[in-house]
Amino acid sequence: MRIIDVRAVQPHSPTAPQDWRSWLGQILVRVDTDDGLTGYGVGGGGKAGIHVVETVLREMLVGQDASDVEALWTQMYRKTLAFGQKGLAVMAISGADLALWDLRGKREGKPLVEALGGRAGEAMMAYKTGWSPREVETGNAQGFRAVKLQVGRQDAAGAIAQVRQVRQALGPDAQVMTDAFMSWDLETALQAAEGFAEYGVGWLEEPLPCDDLAGYEHLALKSPVPIAAGEHEYTAVAFEGWMRRELLAVYQPDVCWCGGMTELVKIYEMAGRYGVQVRPHRGAEVWGLHAIAALDPEPLAESGRPWMTWVKDQPEIVDGEIRVTDRPGFGVTFDEGVWALDK
Repeated sequence: MRIIDVRAVQPHSPTAPQDWRSWLGQILVRVDTDDGLTGYGVGGGGKAGIHVVETVLREMLVGQDASDVEALWTQMYRKTLAFGQKGLAVMAISGADLALWDLRGKREGKPLVEALGGRAGEAMMAYKTGWSPREVETGNAQGFRAVKLQVGRQDAAGAIAQVRQVRQALGPDAQVMTDAFMSWDLETALQAAEGFAEYGVGWLEEPLPCDDLAGYEHLALKSPVPIAAGEHEYTAVAFEGWMRRELLAVYQPDVCWCGGMTELVKIYEMAGRYGVQVRPHRGAEVWGLHAIAALDPEPLAESGRPWMTWVKDQPEIVDGEIRVTDRPGFGVTFDEGVWALDK
């Protein structure tokens, strides 16, 4: 199964946010093989990511055996080492790696959850990433029993008040998590964590900039609620550095950014050794969902990006639960019209 072509495109979505999440965001990567199969994966990096895919990665991948996925990941990483290691280059690798995993499942005629050792069709709990009390209440009406709040646009007192209001609205049995999106300093994070503890907050996500390792080390010792982060970290090697220093209780790699399925599998394996949780960013999207279903003893999937309507056959969250289908590979399809954009 030799690779004959590698392409990438950034599908248009009229509801996509007009910020870096779109400008440097999701790209669709396809890998075609000489036996007529095509694998698809979503990476990141916008036009820059597309350029990496269609120059450096295409030159390296064409002619290779597509079945040797893990070895191809190593080659892609080394090929981009001089300008990569993190960021846009690894986002581009992520899309290509996911496309190769899609091919692996299709070649075996099974969904990737089964290729990873799990089973299709089993219900998994999902949580809604909510940005306001009103959205949270709507999510609860849709059957969600878990929610994550964006709390970083205010000080600690405001964040604690928001959590109090949501806890009162949802009751004592709902899971409530929080996300500060790297916007606080250490003092604010500790003040918020101390207030959150009264309301049973499941985790405080990214309270500090992702390069403030000393700050996270202090939080790990002092915070009364679990600290989570990782969506803006890249490669399993980097994640192991965090785990070795015991910086977090919950790790949140984004499979479309951190290096793809090859790296996510490694991160799950390491988490088992270090005794920490993995909660992939946007895990309800198929790219992470198959790994969650197969590898996580307590699966919990975060709601995905609603503007990515160009991904067809994505499993839906129903009454707060989601299931992987039994279609081969990732089990999703795309309108061939998206490829007109790269002509």
